[in-house]
Amino acid sequence: MELADAEAAGCSQGARAPGEPGDLPGSVHNQLVPTRSSSRVIVHVDLDCFYAQVEMISNPELKGKPLGVQQKNLVVTCNYEARELGVKKLMNIRNAKEKCPQLVLVNGEDLTRYREMSYKVTELLEEFSPIVERLGFDENFVDLTEMVEKRLQQLQSDEISAVAVSGHVYNNQSVNLHDVMHIRLLAGSQIAAEMREAMYNRLGLTGCAGVASNKLLAKLVSGIFKPNQQTVLLPESCQDLIHSLNHIKEMPGIGYKTAKRLEVLGINSVHDLQIFSSKILEKELGILVAQRIQKLSFGEDNSPVTPSGPPQSFSEEDSFKKCSSEVEAKKKIEELLASLLNRVCQDGRKPHTIRLAIRRYSSEKHYSRESRQCPVPSHVIQKLGTENERHSYGRCSQRQRNKLGFSTKWKN
Repeated sequence: MELADAEAAGCSQGARAPGEPGDLPGSVHNQLVPTRSSSRVIVHVDLDCFYAQVEMISNPELKGKPLGVQQKNLVVTCNYEARELGVKKLMNIRNAKEKCPQLVLVNGEDLTRYREMSYKVTELLEEFSPIVERLGFDENFVDLTEMVEKRLQQLQSDEISAVAVSGHVYNNQSVNLHDVMHIRLLAGSQIAAEMREAMYNRLGLTGCAGVASNKLLAKLVSGIFKPNQQTVLLPESCQDLIHSLNHIKEMPGIGYKTAKRLEVLGINSVHDLQIFSSKILEKELGILVAQRIQKLSFGEDNSPVTPSGPPQSFSEEDSFKKCSSEVEAKKKIEELLASLLNRVCQDGRKPHTIRLAIRRYSSEKHYSRESRQCPVPSHVIQKLGTENERHSYGRCSQRQRNKLGFSTKWKN
């Protein structure tokens, strides 16, 4: 692990030599041409209690009331009125009601409206930059590097001093208007504020945003001030943010299993990972994984924002907990298939594979997964969208009555 790499990723704390990118003497435009990884401007947009917001938009009478969205026996999310009364995400329904007897619960098992609103958000963000990467229903990364470049090129040298931050600056760090990266991030904060304003005015949604030089840092800093606020991370505060994490498992990009393996090695904090022997880490985790996560511990993340494009598969699933007979299970499968087919028809592309999967539950709370797949017959594809085709899918599914999840993949 060479510490010099950290500077290339925008997380360096060393001083710059005169004339290096970062000084702003005289000509602004010449200084802003380079677009190294450290000069990137990445925004992470995270919608506030997304499912709950969609429900309140659909039914304005719910606004101002403690609201929880229920899936099975859990509150999968809740609005801030409910959180102030002690309700938390993924809380058991019974415990949530004990904490907040006046909690209003809505059924959130049908994801259709959430999915549709999620894509509307992504489409709106793509109006600001074509480089938008979806992360679930309620998060998006946006690469604003080129847009910031163009906006700054329109400014005269004496107008740079008018560039101001929109929102918070992490750690209340002082802004240096002679530092190119500071200027770029401030311009990015203004665009982020415009995106959030457009989301509210056109979709009725609020959200948080983090502005930084890479995806890792943008995601970490977006959650500092909630709800409906945004934060800019300047390069000099990068290590402060990284070290504010209480445990290595809080680091985006380090999953549950990797975190457990790190704990076995005695690595619990970001600092532990930073100073741990690279050779031992590579031996235990493999070279690629070891190098990647150790770079993450220094705030380095050169991964690009990858435009998501249309989804490559659609899926529907259910726990079948309310099914106690073969007839009920069969009916539920038909409902899942109808919903899946409706989405396929709306998308317009022709699927080529259908997969059915089952997760078996044991008393030890261990899940085993089994799946089967087959090509979608050409005559079914031709009849896509007709009632005959719906029945064709239904008949096909009946041979797999116990399968709980369905997925359709697309032809390229």
